[in-house]
Amino acid sequence: MTQALPPPIPSLVPETAPFSDEQRSWLNGFFAGLVSLDNTGITALSNEQAAALLAGPALPKADDDDIETPWHDQTLPLPERMQLAGGQPLRWRMMAAMAQQDCGQCGYDCKNYSGAIVSGKEERLNLCVPGGKETARMVKKLYEELKAAPDAAVPKPAEADAAVPAPVTLAAPGTSRDNPVEAKVISRRLLNGPGSEKETWHVEFDLSACGLDYTVGDAFGLFPANDPALVDAVIAALGAPADFPIGARTFRDVLLDGVALAPAPDMLFQLFSYITGGERRKKARALAAGEDPDGDAETLDVLAAIEKFPGIRPDPEAFIEALDPLQPRLYSISSSPKAVPGRVALTVDAVRYAIGKRRRLGVASTYLAERIAPGQALKVYVQKAHAFALPADPSVPVIMIGPGTGVAPFRAFLQERQAIAAPGRNWLFFGHQRSSCDFFYEDEFKAMRASGLLTRLSLAWSRDDEQKFYVQDRMRETGADLWAWLADGAHVYVCGDAKRMAKDVELALVDIVAAHGQRSAEDAAAFVAGLKKQGRFQLDVY
Repeated sequence: MTQALPPPIPSLVPETAPFSDEQRSWLNGFFAGLVSLDNTGITALSNEQAAALLAGPALPKADDDDIETPWHDQTLPLPERMQLAGGQPLRWRMMAAMAQQDCGQCGYDCKNYSGAIVSGKEERLNLCVPGGKETARMVKKLYEELKAAPDAAVPKPAEADAAVPAPVTLAAPGTSRDNPVEAKVISRRLLNGPGSEKETWHVEFDLSACGLDYTVGDAFGLFPANDPALVDAVIAALGAPADFPIGARTFRDVLLDGVALAPAPDMLFQLFSYITGGERRKKARALAAGEDPDGDAETLDVLAAIEKFPGIRPDPEAFIEALDPLQPRLYSISSSPKAVPGRVALTVDAVRYAIGKRRRLGVASTYLAERIAPGQALKVYVQKAHAFALPADPSVPVIMIGPGTGVAPFRAFLQERQAIAAPGRNWLFFGHQRSSCDFFYEDEFKAMRASGLLTRLSLAWSRDDEQKFYVQDRMRETGADLWAWLADGAHVYVCGDAKRMAKDVELALVDIVAAHGQRSAEDAAAFVAGLKKQGRFQLDVY
């Protein structure tokens, strides 16, 4: 006796729906069972109904935190970022004005700093140190737009008076710029050899007394002090008394560690415009508006600004109020706590350059290089990394690209992988000017190479030969092997200069994917973009 066949499963998913035959067959059975239907009187679902069933219960509408942010790219200039954010709500245009480094120097990432300003939770508009005056001007402009909006989130004066202040909750000591701790400098040593054109220091701090902890990939924040010689030159140029009282401190003390002396802020020129006249007033107003009447605006630090308007004598208190606060500086950590418990190391380029007859100094870098002695303490904190960390799986291979001081976090990565006996392969690309005097941590890296921890070490020197050779050139030269590592699931990390190096490295990576992955340029670019979304391509650039 022949057994009767069950009735065919009704076709609930239309032929035009974007599914394979196997997917459509499975979905038909799933939907039929889901709604307990037989084949009587069933009509096919529309594409929209099929999509709705696949989507499941309706979810709340996503808020604007889910918006795409194509301007969130450290390598894009501000005008291009603002163009990409054009037409977006003000909160996102405010984000586009930030430096896009998510460095945490402001106490937030770029998205949350802009959000805090727009919501009225953050009143300080000048915290984005990497963005400089360009960002400060754009943020101020957007803030004025915010205040003028009919539904402005910024509290009106009457509302502010009536509001009950929210209790201030400080982060744990040493985990925020707003609640630093003190740590002592243990030592510093010069990393460059004789003949180098650079001055790079390895600086170590003792964390045992302050109890700070960190993870590789984090950054170390510190509060520097201005060069005393520069402070004294500013006081002399103003003809002001060094002991003039500013609150409970002297004018000189506030200039030493309370305010930034480079570059000259727009508010300083605005102050000058109030106390001078004629052509000088016009010039000061132009500089305050971001114009460049004499073609020297980019070179004007506070002392140069005073010298540009000789004889000007602002009240010291008004002068201080016109300056920006001295911000902390962040450095990539170049050690692992598993390798050196209770210590943290930094790799710091001392910045020194001349403009005219004056030598300019990087505030924090020369502070660490020469103005603070081992044994002295300074205020510090750990800034947790937003998206720069080793893979959770220690067997995953990693490719690290860090020329110059960009090698700092990768020294930490390698120390960490060594300490935990991670089985994953490690490939480091390092480059600098000269192999004879600019090979940072040469003995360490060669020992790691000899032990097998460092699977590959690829070096690039830009001044050893007549033709300059950079890490991106070495990447292209080893492109086939790089692609093989990528195909094997490797994570890629880049640290260093955002404006040139990072962009050149990414372009080289796209070229390698196209050439050795047999993809079109568009598909190769999409592949690299996909690596970023998957967390397999991470950058720590500045």
